[in-house]
Amino acid sequence: MKVKVLCRNPDDYARETKNDISKVPRNYDPSLHPFEMPREYTRALNATKLERVFAKPFVAALEGHRDGINCMAKHPKSLSTVLSGACDGEVKIWNLTTRKCTRTVQAHEGFVRGMCVRHCGTSFFTVGDDRTVKQWKMESPGYGEKEEPIHTVLGKTVYTGVDHHWTDAIFATCGQQVDIWDEQRTSPMQSYTWGVDSISTVKFNPVETNVLGSCAADRSIVLYDLRKPTPLKKLILEMRTNALCWNPMEAFIFTAANENYKLYTYDMRRMEVPIRMHTDHVSAVLDVDYSPTGKEFVTASFDKSIRIFPVTSGSSREVYHTQRMQHVTCVRWSSDNKYILCGSDEMNIRIWKANASEKLGLLSSREKDAQNYNQKLKEKFQHHPQIKRIARNRHLPKSIYSQIKEQRIMREARRKKDLNRRKHSKPNAVPNVRAKEKHVVAVLE
Repeated sequence: MKVKVLCRNPDDYARETKNDISKVPRNYDPSLHPFEMPREYTRALNATKLERVFAKPFVAALEGHRDGINCMAKHPKSLSTVLSGACDGEVKIWNLTTRKCTRTVQAHEGFVRGMCVRHCGTSFFTVGDDRTVKQWKMESPGYGEKEEPIHTVLGKTVYTGVDHHWTDAIFATCGQQVDIWDEQRTSPMQSYTWGVDSISTVKFNPVETNVLGSCAADRSIVLYDLRKPTPLKKLILEMRTNALCWNPMEAFIFTAANENYKLYTYDMRRMEVPIRMHTDHVSAVLDVDYSPTGKEFVTASFDKSIRIFPVTSGSSREVYHTQRMQHVTCVRWSSDNKYILCGSDEMNIRIWKANASEKLGLLSSREKDAQNYNQKLKEKFQHHPQIKRIARNRHLPKSIYSQIKEQRIMREARRKKDLNRRKHSKPNAVPNVRAKEKHVVAVLE
């Protein structure tokens, strides 16, 4: 007689713990789990509540500047290095690991208007109110050596911005015109003008590295190509654009921060209408920077707060603020997609978590599995009213809250006025224009 014996290896079903707890096999037949959806909804609700409970985004503040911070720059090779320029002409290099200043340079007389780091990370460039462009070594000078720039270029006008090419030894400055410089020369290789008196910022495209964009005082955004002797396109808006940033994952997409409290995401091939309009700020937006994934961007505003926007959404998913934080002038997203740095008028650089409830430090495999499971539950039930209300709830300062309320009333009044004008006018006399089309004045080529 033959006897068949069932044999099981405990490694196939034992838990990944030191305890002798056996893993219970589960039958996934939905008919055997009639209350699975209510249980998952309860878990999603608890996970959403716990996410708000553990939302502690503020990490640290870097103190040391003696005047308001005007600009910041990331190191392309080192995650722990960031540079900041102040209104008194001082540049500081910070080590984010130790949260201390490693070097201080008196770079300019007056404001430091712009700064950028060379693509290889060995040096950085600064421009200021003293009409100079200076290149500095990234390392501190040796014992007995003076703190002097490698190169100094004296210009005819004040330079208001600088940005370095992503692969070549070329950088661009802006002021009364956009100048393209070779690092080895003291005169610009190429200059671009389009009837503008003052250009505030210039940015190279990280994907199509020969393309760059600039924002001007005549409310225009101008695009250039290094391979052409003249500018490509000019977009004129209703109000002035303060900053722009290119999407690092999509070559044609950029986002512009405007004075009218909004941001506009454009496709440079079709600039007549923006892809998306991003609202929520209650004062002028001063700076914008994309995350390395290209899925989100962070904004700095005059309303003393920073906001994180998904690229595909018109509303922010997060707003950060503190009691002491004043007008936020510059913001940067770290290259590891974990942190956000912002500089403000009251001389502090603040470090925030990109994900407010994220746990810092190492996670065990079970913690990672639990986080992934909770995230999937929140995505599954994100449109349920109670979960949506809890996930969207944010505590705002009284000033921002009252301005939001006031702007809602003004927006509703404008909408009613347009409806009444359309109602009491001839057909098609008052056209119905979409909100994101209203701000575009002209597109010139």
